[in-house]
Amino acid sequence: MWREISRIGKKLVQGGLVESHFGNISVRAGNRMLITRSGCALDEITEDMVVEVSIEGTCALDMIASSEAIVHRAIYKSTPALAIVHAHCPFAVTSSLLAEDGSITPVDSEGQYFLGVVPVVRGGIGSDELAKNLAAALASHKAAIIYSHGTFAIGKVLDEAYVITTQVEHSCRIKYFYDLAKNK
Repeated sequence: MWREISRIGKKLVQGGLVESHFGNISVRAGNRMLITRSGCALDEITEDMVVEVSIEGTCALDMIASSEAIVHRAIYKSTPALAIVHAHCPFAVTSSLLAEDGSITPVDSEGQYFLGVVPVVRGGIGSDELAKNLAAALASHKAAIIYSHGTFAIGKVLDEAYVITTQVEHSCRIKYFYDLAKNK
């Protein structure tokens, strides 16, 4: 499974959806999850850069797991997700800073069809508040954006979570340029 995580990590970096050392990826395996290590370069993931930790509670390996492990746990407990991709997509982050009503409504037809409204949530990196807010948002949405931070997308497989991540970034990019042109 680490190879699949590595493949998605490379695609995220190559697509400009995240800088190499930011973001994280996880996959659920029963009551455990495989998650990238804290600070690992997503385009250079090897077997030792993915750790297995419990979903039900903390464990010794949490010290080296992503700082967002608490958030992944909350999402897995509150949603049917089997895979999570967290990226720092530049247009999504920008859109979150401009969102005045706590959400982003795509203007492109694909975004409207596949995503619907994308919630913007708040909370500190790796905090209980963020875990609670994201888990609640992702219980009824495929993706959410953390205010000034980045996207979280869920899926039944990593490819689904990746595609949703790309769709959020695409829709935010289209909306940004649409709003810019409209306000000239």
